[in-house]
Amino acid sequence: MSSCKHNDEGFTGLEAAIVLIAFVVVAAVFSYVVLGAGFFTTQKAQQTVHTGVNQATSAVEPSGPVSVQADSNGDGGIGNITFYLQLAAGGNAVDMSKVTYTVSTPTKVETFTNSSVTYSWVQQNTPIDPGQTTHAGLLNPREMVLVSVSPGFGATDLGVNTQFIVQVNPPIGAALPIARTVPAGMTSGTWYEVY
Repeated sequence: MSSCKHNDEGFTGLEAAIVLIAFVVVAAVFSYVVLGAGFFTTQKAQQTVHTGVNQATSAVEPSGPVSVQADSNGDGGIGNITFYLQLAAGGNAVDMSKVTYTVSTPTKVETFTNSSVTYSWVQQNTPIDPGQTTHAGLLNPREMVLVSVSPGFGATDLGVNTQFIVQVNPPIGAALPIARTVPAGMTSGTWYEVY
């Protein structure tokens, strides 16, 4: 009688290799999913940070002096407030027709829209815009605009030594407050730089 012994030792190594390969494949798929989710989360976090920065910072900034003109009627009030605006560093173009301005004093607050504000383009890109001969109203990089607001406040609301704030409200981004004080003495119709 010959003994025929069944030997399974060779299969044990093969089975271990198959199980090891299965673990490696499952780990690779799992790591691909985890890395994909991580990259997606990182991208969304980056977009959130950029959106937050854009909304927390103003799209425009003042450039140059702020000036006021004493009322020509001689009542001691302010007839006109002018200041220069340019884009903030890294900012996108701003549609000036959508910018509003709020002038506030200790006794009065009033908001002015595009229709009641005068713009003078002090510095503009050349060409202005392809196919146009006049400015389209977008404040672009390297451009500057002189904004003129006529608040129509009398001496009781915006007279000598009165602190006032002109808040520039662009369509995108935070508001830009410009705080100044009216001079202690003024001559009717004269311009004064204010600090």
